Amino acid sequence: MLQKRLICPQRIRKVPDQFSWVDHRLIRDRYIDRCSHKAAALYLFLVAVADAKGLSYWSDTSIEKRLSMDAGQLDSARTELIRVSLIAYEKPLYQVLSLDESPIATNRLGGFESLQHIFKHIREGI
Repeated sequence: MLQKRLICPQRIRKVPDQFSWVDHRLIRDRYIDRCSHKAAALYLFLVAVADAKGLSYWSDTSIEKRLSMDAGQLDSARTELIRVSLIAYEKPLYQVLSLDESPIATNRLGGFESLQHIFKHIREGI
């Protein structure tokens, strides 16, 4: 069995003062599987620049420059991330959302719903 070892022990990751680590549930709960490369790049960028509450005010122009996207590509990537419930957006504010509730079912609009929401719909007869 392969033994894990530190390749660069002087550079062990530490929790930063600002919120900037990517939640492993992004992979485990397959959020990333539902994103294009451009949407994944935008998500990584937003996670990196967001404050502890997941908020950032980066302008479209600045994001487009940093990620080498045009306006249409940015809009499409942002729409994907909203659809997958990874971000919320109200111009000019982005919020990276928590991954506390795993998406497990598709709703009528093509988005995903948590088990909690499904049971709520059943209780309410929706």
